[in-house]
Amino acid sequence: MDKQSCKRFCMQQHRYPTINKPKNLSKVSIVLFDMDGVLVDAISSWKFIHDHYNMNNDASVEAYVKGEIDDAEFIRTDVNMWMKQKDPMTKKKLESLLSKMPLMYGAEECFKWIKQQNIQTAIVSAGIKTLANRVAQELGITQVYANELIADEKGFLTGDGIVEVPLKEKDKTVKSIHNKTGIPYDEMVSVGNSCYDIPMLASVGLGVAFNPADDCVIDHADEIIQTKDLSLLMPILKKYL
Repeated sequence: MDKQSCKRFCMQQHRYPTINKPKNLSKVSIVLFDMDGVLVDAISSWKFIHDHYNMNNDASVEAYVKGEIDDAEFIRTDVNMWMKQKDPMTKKKLESLLSKMPLMYGAEECFKWIKQQNIQTAIVSAGIKTLANRVAQELGITQVYANELIADEKGFLTGDGIVEVPLKEKDKTVKSIHNKTGIPYDEMVSVGNSCYDIPMLASVGLGVAFNPADDCVIDHADEIIQTKDLSLLMPILKKYL
């Protein structure tokens, strides 16, 4: 999102997370990763598709930030824009386009090391689940939470989606992971890059701002990585093993 929308979100829409932040990280049992701008070197999986059609979703972003539409309507509005084009989006085409999105530099090295430490991993993203599943498979991520797009029997997207990660409320997904795994919040690390990640960073023992896109996310992070290199997460995690 642009700086103006980020400021409006933080001032008007941001709320305290549903989880009280632990005082510190006791140990690292799981790392929760945002996807867009963190695991993949692209601002947004949604924007990636909009760029393919040479369009933007500024109007729907603005409506969402203002609270005029919810997550489901946000998805529906964006997908309907794709479906009005001369070559409307199919699930197969979506997979093909998203296969071109590059992994973040240092991701493979970082996840190889994380796996060696027997640390669990999860994607917590309001991005497109088609991409999240691909990234999870390539990096060996064990849990995926992202938003699914529904296709009809002919493979065309319907505009409907399954909202698994509300963009403004990632702390609720953190709570679901806690309930599912039994991992205490003070054994969780989260990694994000935007103001939408603040509720997730503020819910766990250690919040890491990775190549932060917004100044506000820096203010809510315990650690900051300014360079687009995920291998720089490794020395941070080593301190808590």
